[in-house]
Amino acid sequence: MSVLPASSREWHLVARPHGWPVPADFALREKPLTEPAEGRVLVRNLHFSVDPYMRGRMNDVKSYIPPFQLDHPMDGGAVGEVVASNAEGFAVGDHVLHGLGWREYADVPAQHATKVDPELAPLSAYLGVLGMTGLTAYAGLFEVASFKEGDAVFVSGAAGAVGSQVGQMARLRGASRVIGSAGSDEKVKWLVEELGFDAAFNYKNGPVKDQLREAAPDGIDVYFDNVGGEHLEAAISSLNVHGRATICGMIAQYNDTEPVPGPRNMAMIIGKRLRLQGVLVGDHYGLQQQFVQEVGGWLRSGELKHGETFVEGIENGVDAFLGMLRGDNTGKMIVSVTR
Repeated sequence: MSVLPASSREWHLVARPHGWPVPADFALREKPLTEPAEGRVLVRNLHFSVDPYMRGRMNDVKSYIPPFQLDHPMDGGAVGEVVASNAEGFAVGDHVLHGLGWREYADVPAQHATKVDPELAPLSAYLGVLGMTGLTAYAGLFEVASFKEGDAVFVSGAAGAVGSQVGQMARLRGASRVIGSAGSDEKVKWLVEELGFDAAFNYKNGPVKDQLREAAPDGIDVYFDNVGGEHLEAAISSLNVHGRATICGMIAQYNDTEPVPGPRNMAMIIGKRLRLQGVLVGDHYGLQQQFVQEVGGWLRSGELKHGETFVEGIENGVDAFLGMLRGDNTGKMIVSVTR
């Protein structure tokens, strides 16, 4: 342990945000480092993930995942290098994926660490396209939305970590048309020119309903929702009979302080016999082997591209999180831990 610093910096939630989080809701604190106990490994984090679902964990409400505790370190996906091991099967120098992000060093129970190979893919990919993000896209499209060849697919938040994968996966599996929405003209250009979307639009340039109808004049069969709000209402209008919608996220309303009115066209669900279903990645780990095999093949062949936006330095972790909520990222938002 002599080569290690005496302490590790970690981000704590110190106040529950009301509406949009602000920097004062967080504190970067020092914690002493000690040798890992039996069955544990000490990991020097190299990258950690910031994700939309973390905003919900900042509220003290019962949900599918426990809320962050005040004055405790936050957590989330991370990859790093083992620097001390007291667990069989893990050696110093191994690279692992685990759930204790938002800190420089993580004392991880060995059963919660998964070895990953930096030769197969960049370590950051295990937080995104080959990790929870990619599996969410894969399961949400193919299992929850029951995608089939020939479907027309619309993805909101399409330049984000999940959305950018959904659109490409649909195209690779034979979608008749793939449409995406994003929040800037640059992202729209990236979706069409780099990722192979058939059409995309900037939702800030006009009503979503009108832009979607123009991009998909024959309607859509599948909607993958990362945004909610106006996008969901527009999708319901454009979905064809027996259309399916996967509800993955509603980032447009995560920071609202008042209840948000639902889509005004819900009655269409009846006549069109639509199916709207939520997705949580934890329900679909049975697909993991199939997912890694198929998506890994697409990555190796170059058919599937993945965008990443890196923010350097743990001290900028909260800025990266707030930027992700604003949509500053293209693809997966990742914090690279440097010291």
